Amino acid sequence: MPSTLITPEQLAAQLDTCVVIDCRFSLADTGYGRRVYAVGHIPGARYAHLDDDLSSPKSASTGRHPLPELARLCRQLGDWGITPATQVVVYDDSFGSMAVRLWWLLRGLGHQKVALLDGNFPRWAREKHPVTADLPVVTPVTYPIPASVDWGVDANAVEAIRTSPAHKLIDARPEMRFSGEVEKIDPVAGHIPGAINWVYEENLDLDGTYLPADELRAAYTQLLGEVAPQNVVHTCGSGVTACHNVLAMEIAGLPGSRLYPGSWSEWITDPSRPVATGDA
Repeated sequence: MPSTLITPEQLAAQLDTCVVIDCRFSLADTGYGRRVYAVGHIPGARYAHLDDDLSSPKSASTGRHPLPELARLCRQLGDWGITPATQVVVYDDSFGSMAVRLWWLLRGLGHQKVALLDGNFPRWAREKHPVTADLPVVTPVTYPIPASVDWGVDANAVEAIRTSPAHKLIDARPEMRFSGEVEKIDPVAGHIPGAINWVYEENLDLDGTYLPADELRAAYTQLLGEVAPQNVVHTCGSGVTACHNVLAMEIAGLPGSRLYPGSWSEWITDPSRPVATGDA
C-alpha cells in the first residue's frame, strides 16, 4: 500500500478499500473547500477543513494553524471511518499544498498507509474518473490515541540549529515572501535567519504532479550538500505547505526530515526572535 503518492488510476482500482479525504481549502476564503466539495468530489470522500479539523484555534503565541489536539484528531479520524490499518488517500485542488497537512499528521501518528493523490482533484477529473455530490455513508470506528507522536520541532529547536552547518532550515514560501519584499498574510515580513528558500512548487512537474523520484533526489541532494536528511527542518508560513517538501524528500528516498509546525507565523509572535530579509 502506498505511503507517499498514488495515481488516479491506482486509486480508481481500489476506491472501495480506501478512505479518501478531500482537503480542498483556500486561505483567502475558508468556506471555499466545503462549497466545492458539495458540488462534486471523489466518490466516498469525506471532507476535512484545515482550520476546523486539522488545526487548533490560534492564540497570541501560536502560528496561524496550530497543531490539532491529539485526542480530538483521533476522534475525528474514527468518525471518518479510519483505523490504523486503513489505507488513506488525501487530495486537494492546489497541487497538494493543503492535503499534505493531513498526510504529515497521519505519518506523525505512525500511520504509514497514507498517500497523496498525485495531480490531485484536477488530474482525477481530467482523466474522467467519477465525481459525485452524494455524501458518503460512514460507519464510525475507534482510532486509538498513540502513546507518542512525531509532530516536528518547536521554536527552541529551530533557534538551536538555524545557523548550524550540520543542519538545514528550508522555507517553502514564495520567494517574495521569503525575502520580505511582499507580505500580505503575516504582520511581519521576512524569514528566520539561517533559512534557505525552496518554494514547494519546485517539487512539481508542469502537469501538477510530483517530479520523478530521481529528479527530486538530485535537486534535494544539491540543496542539502553534506547535511543528512534527518538534520533538515522545513518551515513555511503556518506549517502547512512545508509538508509538501517533507513529502518530496520522502519520495526522493531522503527520509527523516522534520517540520517546524508553528513556522513563520509563530516565530514572529515573540519579538525577541531574530528576523532576516533579503535572499539570505
